[in-house]
Amino acid sequence: MEAIVRAAQAEKWPARISAVISNRADASGLEFAAAHGIPTAVVPSRDYATRDQFDAALREKIDAYAPDLVVLAGFMRILTAPFVEHYQGRMLNIHPSLLPSFPGLATHRQALAVGVKLHGATVHFVTPDLDHGPIVAQACVPVLEGDSEEALAERVLQQEHVIYPRAVRWFVDGRLLLEGARVRLLPAAAGAPESASVIAI
Repeated sequence: MEAIVRAAQAEKWPARISAVISNRADASGLEFAAAHGIPTAVVPSRDYATRDQFDAALREKIDAYAPDLVVLAGFMRILTAPFVEHYQGRMLNIHPSLLPSFPGLATHRQALAVGVKLHGATVHFVTPDLDHGPIVAQACVPVLEGDSEEALAERVLQQEHVIYPRAVRWFVDGRLLLEGARVRLLPAAAGAPESASVIAI
C-alpha cells in the first residue's frame, strides 16, 4: 500500500487514494495513510460472528467511497464469493509467487522445497477462487543456491513494490482489458484519463 501511495503521489496519477481500510486498528498502514492525508477506517473483523456479516459491513464501508478500484494490500482474510463478485473486474491482489504455482501461504517455503529455479510475484484480478484470477503482471527472481525463506522473500518483495503500483497505474489509465480469463494491456491512450478513486484494504 505504501509503495502504491508513493508512486501515485510521485508520478501524479490521475487518481486519488480515497481511503485505506483495515480490519485491525493496529495496522501500521493506517498510520502511514493518515500521515499522507488519506482518510482511514477500521471495520474490526472480531466484531462480527460470521464472514458474511463482516464482508457485508466491509462492503458498506468501501462503497461509501464509490471506488473505481479496490486494492488488496496486506489484507489476509479470505473474502466471500458475494463480496468478490460485487467488485468483479475492479479488485486487484498481489501474491508472492508466480501463479498458478504456490497459492495460499508459505509460498517461499513451498518454492524452496520443490527446488524451482525462478520464483516471483503476481498481480491478478480477484475471483472467488483463492489466489486465482486473470493475471495482470508478474515479476521473476532467481532462486539462489542456499537461499533462505527470508532472503528469497526480501527479493520478491522488492519486485512486488515495482509491479503492484505499475498494475494499479495501468488500471487507472484504462489500459487493462479483461478478456475471459486473460488480461490484455492496451496501448497508452492519448490525452489524460478521468480521475479514478482507489481504495486500499
